[in-house]
Amino acid sequence: MNHASYLIRSASLLGTTTADVLVRDGVIAAVGENLGESAEGATVIDAAGLVALPGMVDLHTHLREPGREDAETVETGTRAAALGGFTAVHAMANSSPVADTAGVVEQVYQLGRESGWVDVRPVGAVTVGLAGEQLAELGAMADSRARVRVFSDDGICVSDPVMMRRALEYVKAFDGVIAQHAQEPRLTAGAQMNEGRVSAVLGLAGWPAVAEESIIARDVLLAQHVGSRLHVCHVSTAGSVEIIRWAKERGINVTAEVTPHHLLLTEELVRSWNPVYKVNPPLRADADVHALRAALADGTIDIVGTDHAPHPREAKECEWASAAMGMTGLETALSVVQETMIESGLMTWADFARVTSTAPAAIGRLSGQGRPLEVGEPANIVLVDPAARWNVDPSAMATKGRNSPFAGMELPGRVVATFFHGHPTVLGGKLNSPYVHGAI
Repeated sequence: MNHASYLIRSASLLGTTTADVLVRDGVIAAVGENLGESAEGATVIDAAGLVALPGMVDLHTHLREPGREDAETVETGTRAAALGGFTAVHAMANSSPVADTAGVVEQVYQLGRESGWVDVRPVGAVTVGLAGEQLAELGAMADSRARVRVFSDDGICVSDPVMMRRALEYVKAFDGVIAQHAQEPRLTAGAQMNEGRVSAVLGLAGWPAVAEESIIARDVLLAQHVGSRLHVCHVSTAGSVEIIRWAKERGINVTAEVTPHHLLLTEELVRSWNPVYKVNPPLRADADVHALRAALADGTIDIVGTDHAPHPREAKECEWASAAMGMTGLETALSVVQETMIESGLMTWADFARVTSTAPAAIGRLSGQGRPLEVGEPANIVLVDPAARWNVDPSAMATKGRNSPFAGMELPGRVVATFFHGHPTVLGGKLNSPYVHGAI
């Protein structure tokens, strides 16, 4: 357990009120002005000019371990998460072996506790081996020590409507949610990028928006019929936004996420033939990007999920057709959202906290995370310098993946400190030391 005390002095809470925050024994002990007299023995951190936010929560992270340690490990991925301002991540199931049993999700959970940098909540597979033919051990994973509440075959769509209906029905028993990778496989066979003018010019097989939209339309109706929770991963088209908005207006229990890269980047980058821009779903048109930003601002899209997908160099530094799909995102997410949503005036820092912390923690039923900066709450806190500017250098990142689509860009905002259960895992913008978990 962590018994150290820290006085965070003169921070801007959610970008509004300036106050001191006293952290003691892993919780927020006091919030107010001039707390120095009541903070004897505490380490003082000068936070003047910094924004204090609840630790970020990612509902969509690929940590690769077990089995793909050449791409990422739980330790390297959670180091990257801490540097990015995260205090919790949900590890997707497409490891090797697939996280489709209680044994594998408990292994990932234990690796997370041993790594110590952030909370790791495993995501369970919906189907055995991600094959879409048989439901995985949903109940056993939910009852395990990992307490899985999010299930996804991410990377592969649960395309069979009967299988999807059964999964939605099953998870109702323990308040779980099915996170769908919306991609009709028959409409995307051989697809390499967004279908449109650019794909026609480049001669690449197009990935039509309807492949995503048709699955979302089907699944919101299934969720309504069953009365269960549906989460839509990495929404990428304006049409998808309209379907989700329609569903929410009718009271259907659907939530949705958008990635940082889909908020900033467009299909025009594919003209470079750089495989770093190859991703699933693909980068879309400028009109889609603006629709996604507007939907995140008005609440149609609930959260930002990084879809952090590290790959070995050889999987990305090759010809376009052979390259793996995916981008890293944990260490750049905060800055990209600041650039696209806050500096554009579409959102405030309080809105930022909602879409990167409060809402994802609620969707994942993750207690102790996404909590307000109030007395008695767990001290999962990130301090951000909103005035800082930095150049993205993938070689300097903690993640093993070097496939950042933001390489060379200048972005705003830097994480100065990340407090995880009251312990500063990041201090001065650099890794400090991992948090040591108590006994299980």
